[in-house]
Amino acid sequence: MSGGAQLSVTDLRRATRHPVDLPVIGEHRRLGDIMLNIANVSTTGFLVVQAPDLGRGERVTVRLPQIGRIEAFLVWTDGARAGFQFERIIRQDDFTKMIRHLQPNARLRGKG
Repeated sequence: MSGGAQLSVTDLRRATRHPVDLPVIGEHRRLGDIMLNIANVSTTGFLVVQAPDLGRGERVTVRLPQIGRIEAFLVWTDGARAGFQFERIIRQDDFTKMIRHLQPNARLRGKG
């Protein structure tokens, strides 16, 4: 049996990313609670800086404002950065509410 993630969301890296500065606690099966600093987020995933030492396909569960708990899979790492893909796409209306909560400055929210 393969140890990697079986991602159900297609690779949608062209999804609009929104810059954020969001520290969250991720729940990891082996490591327990881990700190993640989310630097940008989209409807399909997020980028963390100062990433913990995880392998591709490992899963974490995070709690996001307006969204609640959602699981994500590690897709790539590059030094201290790591990209995670959500196990499901976040609905656009819920995502917009989250971005408004995280970025009260309309200039940072971009179009949408």
